[in-house]
Amino acid sequence: MDERFNKWLLTPVLTLLFVVIMYQYVSPSCSSSCANFGEQPRAGEAGQLAAAGPARRAQAPLEEWERRPQLPPPPRGPPEGPPGVAASEDEDEDPGDPEEEGEEEEEEPEPEAPENGSLPRFVPRFNFTLKDLTRFVDFNIKGRDVIVFLHIQKTGGTTFGRHLVKNIRLEQPCSCKAGQKKCTCHRPGKKETWLFSRFSTGWSCGLHADWTELTNCVPAIMEKKDCPRNHSHTRNFYYITMLRDPVSRYLSEWKHVQRGATWKTSLHMCDGRSPTPDELPTCYPGDDWSGVSLREFMDCSYNLANNRQVRMLADLSLVGCYNLTFMNESERNTILLQSAKNNLKNMAFFGLTEFQRKTQFLFERTFNLKFISPFTQFNITRASNVEINEGARQRIEELNFLDMQLYEYAKDLFQQRYHHTKQLEHQRHRQKRREERRLQREHRGHRWPKEDGNTEGAVTEDYNSQVVRW
Repeated sequence: MDERFNKWLLTPVLTLLFVVIMYQYVSPSCSSSCANFGEQPRAGEAGQLAAAGPARRAQAPLEEWERRPQLPPPPRGPPEGPPGVAASEDEDEDPGDPEEEGEEEEEEPEPEAPENGSLPRFVPRFNFTLKDLTRFVDFNIKGRDVIVFLHIQKTGGTTFGRHLVKNIRLEQPCSCKAGQKKCTCHRPGKKETWLFSRFSTGWSCGLHADWTELTNCVPAIMEKKDCPRNHSHTRNFYYITMLRDPVSRYLSEWKHVQRGATWKTSLHMCDGRSPTPDELPTCYPGDDWSGVSLREFMDCSYNLANNRQVRMLADLSLVGCYNLTFMNESERNTILLQSAKNNLKNMAFFGLTEFQRKTQFLFERTFNLKFISPFTQFNITRASNVEINEGARQRIEELNFLDMQLYEYAKDLFQQRYHHTKQLEHQRHRQKRREERRLQREHRGHRWPKEDGNTEGAVTEDYNSQVVRW
């Protein structure tokens, strides 16, 4: 009876033991998950668990992830849109390459970003050619090339001008002494300047000289400062400038004039002469316009603050300089705006006050020069602290209707150049990595046959020696 009972008991015990062993063998990874089976994650752990996948992937060795099966990236065809338009920054990313993620520069927040924090997709408005978007200057600082900075009032030009003389990594940096307004920016091994700006050469062509003045004045000034033996060599002038949102720039200029600024020593040279008092009357009777209200500032019809950016970038000789009777107002405005757009587009570089980091990025890629410290985006300025109603804002936009059109054009060109340059840089980096991986594969391919050949030779030699012995 006991033997029969033991036989019946032994069968289910062995069966259960066999099932447990097979379960452990089939699913060995269930140890941790089965132990926590049925437990609900505590508050805050759900997000951590969701983010654990990318974090573990970033920490895993690259070779391990290359061995794992990967889904192919989506096809990347040519960017949609009109010809000459650069792809948006979203299309520049390569999510399949973990090396590229760490090389991305920190992006500055877009002023037009929505409140939910998501960046809007950049939609180009103007058609630009590939030549318009591609900006690379073979700047020869040791030769005779010169960077000319056109400084428009209240566009952040003072800050940018200081970057040029104090923040560029050079073989021979500019020499700036305490208490002196100008720095000495000489070429390496020469006593010739490579920079024409307020903080290097001073106001040599007049206070805040515009495009019309600089293009007629700078070559002659540089020839006087240059050595006579170098006059036979050609010289390249690379004009650069900064632009700003017209409403903010206008308010900033009003606050500056309210504090006593006049710029009345500006020459305004055009066609070899300065404008007469009838052509360019003043808005105030005394020495300055201190304490002027915004309404008084806007009511002066010949205030140079109106459309200042267009006027300072246009060729004024095309419209009779400051002689308003030379042609009708509509025709004059059309010519001024188109001239300013053309000159801005053909400049070697221009930046926008509202996009400091992108301005730094484009300057560095255009001139192949690097800044020591990154640019800082100041979102709080004197203009931003001015509270105006919607009626006053509309009035400022009407007074600066040419600047408003120019700024929209400039911002679109600036963004397209930035995205185009970013895209080219990503393509170069990917091509470089492909080339490096190809060379590594070829190196391994050349090394392995050689080792295999040595092994075969050793086996053959050993076999032959054995045959001799036999």
